[in-house]
Amino acid sequence: MIDLFLARVVRSIDRTTATIGKGASVLLPVLVGVIVVNVALRYGLNLGLIELEELQWHLNGLLVLCCLAFAYLGDSHVRVDIFHARFRARTKAWVEVLGGLLLLLPFVVAIGVFAWDNFTYSLSLNERSPMPGGLPARYVIKGFLAFGFALLGFQGLSAIGRSLLILRGVTPPPTGAPGEDPA
Repeated sequence: MIDLFLARVVRSIDRTTATIGKGASVLLPVLVGVIVVNVALRYGLNLGLIELEELQWHLNGLLVLCCLAFAYLGDSHVRVDIFHARFRARTKAWVEVLGGLLLLLPFVVAIGVFAWDNFTYSLSLNERSPMPGGLPARYVIKGFLAFGFALLGFQGLSAIGRSLLILRGVTPPPTGAPGEDPA
């Protein structure tokens, strides 16, 4: 019973992460376009626009924050593969559980709390760019910092849940990561 519930929670988090990651990745061509236009205007017409400069940084931040959890879902995050690749499935599961509980989740909670406080303070001030012609509503990108780390935290919980299923001898559901059947 608990295994079925845990598998459903893991599948739900993985689907949400995959949907958000794939959705955010659609912004990559937009970011490239903004960068190309910004460079062409700056070096071709000697015209620098602060709004384009800030927009490219905001889009880059949004992409990274929304895709952190997606990279974790697809096991594309940094790890010491010379050791990890040699581990048996149960050892990998233990490393995932302990690493998630002792390293990832405390880090995510600390950054998430800081980011949320920063977002709410920025929102209360109706913060905008200090630059003339800069983007309004700077609190939006600060909100994505909190959102991105919350999503990463949920994906960490999913990875822990998936590992617990492995440790219990249950085949976990597919992740829905690129190249894997999410059914």
